[in-house]
Amino acid sequence: MAERTAELLAAYDEQLRGAAEAQASPAVELDGPIVRVHYPLRGFVSYRSLTGLDDQEIDALVAAQVEHFGARGEAFEWKTRGHDQPADLPARLLAAGFVPEEQETVLIGVAARLVGARLLPAGVTLRAITSETDLGRIAAMESQVWGEDRSWLVQDLGERMAANPGDLEVTAAEVQGEVVSAAWLVFKPGTEFAGLWGGSTLAAWRGKGIYRALVAHRAQRAVVRGVRYLQVDASANSRPILQRLGFVAITTTTPYIWTPPG
Repeated sequence: MAERTAELLAAYDEQLRGAAEAQASPAVELDGPIVRVHYPLRGFVSYRSLTGLDDQEIDALVAAQVEHFGARGEAFEWKTRGHDQPADLPARLLAAGFVPEEQETVLIGVAARLVGARLLPAGVTLRAITSETDLGRIAAMESQVWGEDRSWLVQDLGERMAANPGDLEVTAAEVQGEVVSAAWLVFKPGTEFAGLWGGSTLAAWRGKGIYRALVAHRAQRAVVRGVRYLQVDASANSRPILQRLGFVAITTTTPYIWTPPG
């Protein structure tokens, strides 16, 4: 198992880090090893590797991102991974004014092994979503689930679908026209991977197999496109479900958030 995990981690680092993380975004910039993206909610920063940079160079790179987003008055996320070097990067981000959000687990599964019967509860159907109106219904559901305004999803998902048609598929689970759950599949052209995102479900509909059905549905869609692996940044709630389905934990990821003063 350790060898298999190391193999998956190496594939993840090689294929899904850096520019591949922003393929579905129309607003991407590069700053040395840094990939910088402007999303509607907040900016995003990531990289494939910082190996070879000394302490001063890393601090300068962090400061440059703060200066860039600060000049725009934008908050942004610096995405870290648990196995990255330097090991003290989180401390450096904290010293620069970043605040960590909840740690998630990076999971990888073999797409063909995740395709199974979609055992949906009676009355629940899955439907592909493309219209702005339907994206608004998904955003309303997400806002209810998380107790915060997620209307920004309409612009975010809409722009990404328009920028790269076919590379982002959104699916809603509905009951008599009501969106009770939704998730999206992000293809990564030129890699063996696709990413699973979303997966939020209204409280009254949890524990009924909808989340698992959305995983199986997206796995089937990925297999049709020749995708070998599915990758998820999993919360503490979804991680056990996905591991029971056959996903393997390879590392952790923690977003560090910088917010402009005031």
